[in-house]
Amino acid sequence: IMAQRCAEADPALAGRYADQAGLIASAFTKSFWNDQAGCLYDCIDGERRDESMRPNQIFAVSLPHSPLPQDKQAAVVRAVTQKLLTPYGLRTLSPDDERYQKRCSGPTEKRDRAYHQGTVWPFLLGPFVEAYLKVNPGNPLAVAQARHWLLAIDDHLAAGGLGFISEIFDGGPPHCSRGCIAQAWSVAEILRVKKLIEQCSGPAPAGAKGEYH
Repeated sequence: IMAQRCAEADPALAGRYADQAGLIASAFTKSFWNDQAGCLYDCIDGERRDESMRPNQIFAVSLPHSPLPQDKQAAVVRAVTQKLLTPYGLRTLSPDDERYQKRCSGPTEKRDRAYHQGTVWPFLLGPFVEAYLKVNPGNPLAVAQARHWLLAIDDHLAAGGLGFISEIFDGGPPHCSRGCIAQAWSVAEILRVKKLIEQCSGPAPAGAKGEYH
């Protein structure tokens, strides 16, 4: 971003920023890429690598300048789709993890333990769909799939706070809504990504089939 901002005013400075961004991207990929899992480590601390499968990594793809090469961006989206995606958003932890909590209910202490250990956050559909469209550029099948992923959220508009989207959902089916009945970032991200989908190509022709990343 800084390289772009400086490009016209100071090309030399823009070049230095671009070089630094390249070094950071290389170091990020080397440090965070989990080759065995085909996704990113959740966090690193010296030589320690946290293999928890969490949704934070989707931002490494969705943001304008990803530090990852295209093949690894697509791999992250595939992994998140397989392990974290639900009809209402992304889980905060893979169900394969022994710490996974499929329900966020009960007394406060029990809810707190589940809050980031599997509970679904609908606002994460925004960066997820954006990342998915990014690794499937110009693909009408991908646009149709993105629209399909938002159908359950559309139905939810009449199920909690009328016209609003809840704060969180259970990680396990039937994914009951929890928390407050009208969460600003849930609504904002769904509106944002709906506009993004509208800006992309139209839906796939009737009967069309294809492969997704």
